[in-house]
Amino acid sequence: MNKILVVMGVAAALLIPAGAVAKPNQAEKQAAKAACKDERGKTSATREAFKAKYHSFRACVRQNAAEEEAENEKAQQNAAQECKDERSEDAAAFKEQYGENKNGKNAFGKCVSSKASEKKAEMDAKDEQEADEFKNAAKECAAERSDDEDAFRAKYGTNDNKRNAFGKCVSSKS
Repeated sequence: MNKILVVMGVAAALLIPAGAVAKPNQAEKQAAKAACKDERGKTSATREAFKAKYHSFRACVRQNAAEEEAENEKAQQNAAQECKDERSEDAAAFKEQYGENKNGKNAFGKCVSSKASEKKAEMDAKDEQEADEFKNAAKECAAERSDDEDAFRAKYGTNDNKRNAFGKCVSSKS
């Protein structure tokens, strides 16, 4: 029995990827806080939708920080592979293009840094667009609910008392 538990524990430890264990750093947490503040918005409709989606600001930060960590990892890995491919095509041109010191030995690092920054900026722009869509959906649902709340709950509510209608409306529109 003990041997089986040990073998299962070792097998489970080997199956967990290294990136899944990594914790977000302070910069990623700060970026997550900023993203959550933006997504929460300033209107009562966006704040209500935010609460329906995350239940708390802390949960939003935790989720977004993990996503930031994953985005940074992905951007770094993709950039490194692109730079390896580019360097293998023409090493001299690669050193000339990216190398900033006298012998061009820092070319690979400069290449990865610049490409990772570009990829991360693209991912951040996509996240910002999704947050804007979320806020717009919340405003649309608030306007629709203000017309006839009973009809709104009947249309979007899925639980017994139909109180989840607003959250369901926002998630269907964003």
